[in-house]
Amino acid sequence: MALSRRGLLALGACFGLGATIGARMGLPAALAPGAPRQLRGRARALADEAFEGLDRARMWDAHVHVTGLGTGGTGCWVNPAMRQVLSPWRHFKFDVYRHAAGITDLARADQQYVDRLIALHRLANPEGKLITYAFDYFVDDAGAERPSRSELYVPDDYVFSLAKQHPEILPCASIHPYRHDALERLNRAAQAGAVAIKWLPNAMGMDPASSRCDAFYDRLKALDLPLITHAGHEMAVHSPDAQELGNPLRLRRPLEHGVRVVVAHAASLGVVEDLDAPERSKMQSFDAFMRLFSDKRYEKLLFADISALTQFHRLSTPLRELLTATSLHKRLLNGSDYPLPCIDPLISTRMLEKNGFIAAEDRAGLNEIYAHNPLLFDFVLKRRLSVEYKDQTHSFSPSVFETAWFFQRNKS
Repeated sequence: MALSRRGLLALGACFGLGATIGARMGLPAALAPGAPRQLRGRARALADEAFEGLDRARMWDAHVHVTGLGTGGTGCWVNPAMRQVLSPWRHFKFDVYRHAAGITDLARADQQYVDRLIALHRLANPEGKLITYAFDYFVDDAGAERPSRSELYVPDDYVFSLAKQHPEILPCASIHPYRHDALERLNRAAQAGAVAIKWLPNAMGMDPASSRCDAFYDRLKALDLPLITHAGHEMAVHSPDAQELGNPLRLRRPLEHGVRVVVAHAASLGVVEDLDAPERSKMQSFDAFMRLFSDKRYEKLLFADISALTQFHRLSTPLRELLTATSLHKRLLNGSDYPLPCIDPLISTRMLEKNGFIAAEDRAGLNEIYAHNPLLFDFVLKRRLSVEYKDQTHSFSPSVFETAWFFQRNKS
């Protein structure tokens, strides 16, 4: 977790030429963590302490991605531009993601991705579960798939098949509401055991505030399936012209239809329009989210996951406010956003210490956990987070990590 490596990645992010050079010189491979390993010493003690007081079987990771190239007939797809050197930044990101996910052989990419995820999980907490996401195409206003505007595609059937093979995986379907057969797909997903539906409006092209989604919302409520949706600026997936679709204030519509909504990352990144202001002035996405989160009308419907909040570009206000808002912790769900915790430069324990979120004496142990198991590191780090506020120390409540209750409600 060294700053020198973080600086190298930043250069690749800022300059297309740097991205091309970095990719060709093997920088993504150099940034990738090693093979999953058992912990020892101080790292083992830190991890054991993190699990104290928690029911491991109730710890369900609420934000896990799978993807692939379609090898082995999975049906997964990645936009070819991600693998073309003429698109240097997207090509660089592709290499970073694949190495972070442990993919060394593109001919076996899909299987290697899953093998590594399962290995990390079983070393971290074999009693827990992984809420694993499908990912739909961009769908246009006419209801047609638009692969050219899509970054990736992970079919629902793939996550359902993974759930049958691996008892630790629970499937989260992804269905675009503009599809002509959206309601039929939603019914099939519920019957197949989906525990939630995943959207990323910025990349998929749906407007959560549109009346076109009303029938979909009504069916979600009838099925008691929660909607997990990205809000705020999207960086991991290419979406240059649709960032405003991630405005948290657009989520009032599903809430008003009685849908349980989980806002991924607590909308902690970016600037959006204030849809409540006549002049449509700009405001921080997180502030827009907190406006909804503090609204008593939605306290039994609106939730958020804390995935990605420890990344260097999301530190400060969002993380600090959520740590100190202890009355809201019962509506927060832990999620890893795997495979992003495996990308070393995204999380800086040095910055977390400097900003007062972790103790100096924990850094070495946390870094060792990362080197052995980034998925476990993500959990232990969040358990070690704390801030001082009004002469009190605030940490995330244990309930944030015991998330099974939320996803089991639709089966009661």
